[in-house]
Amino acid sequence: MTSQRKLVALSAALLLGAGIAGAALAQTDHSTHDMSGMAMSNGAETPAAKGYMKAMDTMHQAMGSMEYTGDPDIDFARGMIPHHQAAIDMAKVQLEYGKDPEIRKLSEDIIKAQEGEIKQLNEWLAAHPAK
Repeated sequence: MTSQRKLVALSAALLLGAGIAGAALAQTDHSTHDMSGMAMSNGAETPAAKGYMKAMDTMHQAMGSMEYTGDPDIDFARGMIPHHQAAIDMAKVQLEYGKDPEIRKLSEDIIKAQEGEIKQLNEWLAAHPAK
């Protein structure tokens, strides 16, 4: 496996883990989650970090509010679309603010791959409506 494929696989695994955690968090009562007293890194205030957080928040919202059908194939396809869109959105933020040529190339590859997979998932869902 090439290092580029390993990076893509690692990125997908990290986003999937974050998506699962986010879906679980979206179903909890957030009224008791006051983070005002927690120290935050100055890095969280950068435009890039804000862009990454916005992409993750959007994904968590979409995945957390998803209506499950009970069909594992349909539910997987539906859940992966916002997950893949978050990867695209984060890659676009990296391209806007990042400078490393290797990571920029990876971001371009992620966008291309994830857009293709979203298209494939949507086509599959259209051909396999929930019962």
